[in-house]
Amino acid sequence: MSRERDGRRAGTEAARVALLARRLGVPGASGIGVGIGDDAAVLDPVDASLVWTIDAQVDGTHFRLDWLGWEDVGWRSFMAAASDLAAMGATPVAALSALALSDAVDDDALDALARGQADAAREVAAPVVGGNLARGRETSITTTLLGRAERPVLRRGARAGDGVYLAGAVGMAGLGLLALQRGEHLDDPNVAACVEAWRRPRALVDLGLAMGALVSAAVDVSDGLARDAAHLAEASAVTLVFDEALLTERASGALLLPAAALLGRDLLDVVVYGGGEDYALLATSASPLAGFDRVGVVEPGPAGVALLRADGARSAVDPRGFDHFG
Repeated sequence: MSRERDGRRAGTEAARVALLARRLGVPGASGIGVGIGDDAAVLDPVDASLVWTIDAQVDGTHFRLDWLGWEDVGWRSFMAAASDLAAMGATPVAALSALALSDAVDDDALDALARGQADAAREVAAPVVGGNLARGRETSITTTLLGRAERPVLRRGARAGDGVYLAGAVGMAGLGLLALQRGEHLDDPNVAACVEAWRRPRALVDLGLAMGALVSAAVDVSDGLARDAAHLAEASAVTLVFDEALLTERASGALLLPAAALLGRDLLDVVVYGGGEDYALLATSASPLAGFDRVGVVEPGPAGVALLRADGARSAVDPRGFDHFG
């Protein structure tokens, strides 16, 4: 964890770096030569492909503190990056965390944020080994995560005839965010579960590792199913055809269906367009995938996404979803 300026008093940059080192440091972690406390981290050699990703969470864009605690912010910032590794079938190794903190972040808030990061790091077995700390006009948390993979899974590679498979509760986080935005039905247990899914998503690292040897292509669902499916279809130059009956069947569980009804949302619309920060996994494979549900089929291009309706009709799926600049 580097320092931009030296300081000695409690609450100074040096004191805050020491706080982060106490919360995030994991002495003797496997594969870590040097962790927090030097000018840079040192990792032992890895006999596999290295997989890197970076994700930023910005106050006012990715989170609002009237909806989240600082521990939640730390957790979410880490899991967003971990989900990218899951989609590539990579084993997380270590992380870097760059924090730009506004004046509103006191030491108690920083400690809570670091606790959330540390909990998420332990969950995916990737200790934070360094980073940077600075003051900013707005608070942002940037997580860089390193993984290793014998055969990284890419978005390109889906083949005509493959099945389309989905893992994760697509739509729950979106409904939770909608409930918070409206301030409605927050006491209902089904809606509360959706809110918790948004506040505390979990990267599906174990499923990503299990699928690695079997899948032809994969992507994590972070911007909505329609949009991320379109990314995979474009990279592979194929058409992904979702089956309405299969999508609806897997979504008609004890939580999502009643929550959607309470919030006045169509269930299929929630799944296709209302998801995003569920950090689910979408994959294509010639054979079934443990922990995944088959929800469609891959057809030859042109690149795009389509929906096979229950009545046999077929329609194009608009690749809309979350877009920072849209």
